Amino acid sequence: MDGDSWVATAADMREAVHAFLAVLEPEQVRELRAGPGRLDAPELREWTYLPGSRPGLSTEGLDVGQRAAVDGLLAAAHSTTGAELARGAIEVERHRRAMAGAAGAPDRYWLRLLGDPDGDAPWAWRMNGHHLAVHVLVTAAGVRVTPHFIGSEPARVTQGPQAGRRLLGPEEDLARELVTDLDPDRRAVAVFDSVAPDDILTRDDPFADPDRLPTGLTHGDMTPGQRRLLQRLVRRYLDRAPTAYARQCWDDTVAQGLDALTFAWAGGRAPGDLHYYCVQAPDFLIEYDNTQDNGDHAHSVWRHLRHDWGIDLLRAHYAEQHG
Repeated sequence: MDGDSWVATAADMREAVHAFLAVLEPEQVRELRAGPGRLDAPELREWTYLPGSRPGLSTEGLDVGQRAAVDGLLAAAHSTTGAELARGAIEVERHRRAMAGAAGAPDRYWLRLLGDPDGDAPWAWRMNGHHLAVHVLVTAAGVRVTPHFIGSEPARVTQGPQAGRRLLGPEEDLARELVTDLDPDRRAVAVFDSVAPDDILTRDDPFADPDRLPTGLTHGDMTPGQRRLLQRLVRRYLDRAPTAYARQCWDDTVAQGLDALTFAWAGGRAPGDLHYYCVQAPDFLIEYDNTQDNGDHAHSVWRHLRHDWGIDLLRAHYAEQHG
């Protein structure tokens, strides 16, 4: 990320955090900052995409203006497309509650602020809840936004105002188009199982272990058209991030050699079949599954093997401070 782009991105995030703090009551600010609040605390890497409470400030009691400020936070941490996905996860969750007889029930996500956005030291914020996990770390040297998780239950909305919506439709369709285009020999390499795993394989581990994932078919062993599909699929995930950081991640991938990308698939290939896929690169991994609720419950995650939680930036900062 070039210096000017990084300064603008950091400024947007700092402005969004201040706008959020400005509309909170003192007790809400205390909840937002509850706990150690330090970036060296274990809580930095504790997360889950499952239902249940989290540390921090719940969105359950926020008023309209405060919820608008949360939307501002999400916008600052994402590209336009990424922010739409994050808000979409919340909207589909509202639909799920309505279909379960809990229409009008409040959103239940939790926000945490770690560190001081006004100081020179690193700081971070996160928003976690069912099917949404957004993690942002900011230092003088850059921004990090992974792990990044978006889920959708249902995967396809069939009733109500959102009928026809497929929040993660492009993530599913690009991968299916790719695996379907493979000839039998290439497909035999890419498809590692006829039965898809019941969830993403890295789950909510603090550190993603690429050894858990199958290797699959390399970019270099694909046809030109298949390579383009794989590149579009990867960009779909990277482009969730602010534009400058997404560009940096893609440029790093190109510099390391696109032929290092791999794609693996499990499960059926027809729409509606239970399925899973993963993409690996030297620096990151991507996972997607749609296996629960008879193939109507999708998960997607982007993990960066060096950048998750901003660990690389934190190490560099602390090394400079103690150098």
